[in-house]
Amino acid sequence: MNKYDRLLYILNLLRSRRNLNARMIAEECGVTERSVYRDIIALSEANVPIYYDNGYKMASDNFLPPLNFDQDEYRCLKLALESTPLKEVGNYRDLLKRIKAKVDAGLSRTVRQNSRFGPRTTLIDISVSVDQRKVTDFFETLEEAVRISRRLSMRYDSISSGVTERIVEPYFVVFRGRAFYFVGLCLLRNQFRTFRVDRIISLKIMDEHFDRRPDIDAESYFEGSWQVYSGDPVEIVVKFCGSAARVVQSAQHHPGEQIERVDEGQIIYRVVSRGTAEIQRWILGFGKEAEVISPPQLRRELLALGVSLAAIYRSESP
Repeated sequence: MNKYDRLLYILNLLRSRRNLNARMIAEECGVTERSVYRDIIALSEANVPIYYDNGYKMASDNFLPPLNFDQDEYRCLKLALESTPLKEVGNYRDLLKRIKAKVDAGLSRTVRQNSRFGPRTTLIDISVSVDQRKVTDFFETLEEAVRISRRLSMRYDSISSGVTERIVEPYFVVFRGRAFYFVGLCLLRNQFRTFRVDRIISLKIMDEHFDRRPDIDAESYFEGSWQVYSGDPVEIVVKFCGSAARVVQSAQHHPGEQIERVDEGQIIYRVVSRGTAEIQRWILGFGKEAEVISPPQLRRELLALGVSLAAIYRSESP
């Protein structure tokens, strides 16, 4: 962060936290302790009332007016800031830290004290299955290319086709399932494709501008998808029994699903999904308590998979 942003960040840290020394402030800001000493001097010269007593402190809590958050509003905002998968990604990591510091600094005394001594009642842990360092390397470049509608030159490691060189017109970045993806028109395939950000090897914004199609957005692009993958719409019918039937009935798994109860321990599940790869893995997770009724192609695929698994597990252990 630049010096101006850092000064504001230090100011908010001092207002919201106690007994911060130069080393702790330096770690928060990602600078040296020497830079922190210079920043403290700069704040003092600007008549900010800072003093040192077992850590740096503000001499007055009235330097800025408190924010008008009540306890529930602050708890909700704090939970949202701490649970977003953006908290470990590129520039957002510092932005979220600064936002949280500003919010904490502007709380009323009552909300601040209640939050400090009250129990933490709710925790949301959004699992991320990718190497966030790789995401950080390319996230800002992707956002910039989307913002200015410029083509990208990309080297990409695809699970199905290996490493390829591609020219892509990027449309948006999205977090779905457990990873960050971006969607764009791949000129190599002449199709819209979904690319997982951590599989990018190299990325460069080109000088070539492209005209965005107005009908492509995240909501319409993923409509009907089971999670991330796309494809032709196909109606899938599955019979669930036993504990699998109870699990499937206990929550919504797709916006368009329909569930028909056959008897006490059996249901028929219907859904139209774009592609079958992801829902196939979901069905397999229920083992023998799930039977695909249609389409026939999905039944054949699961049969072939079952034969392969039987051959593996019938063989002697290595």
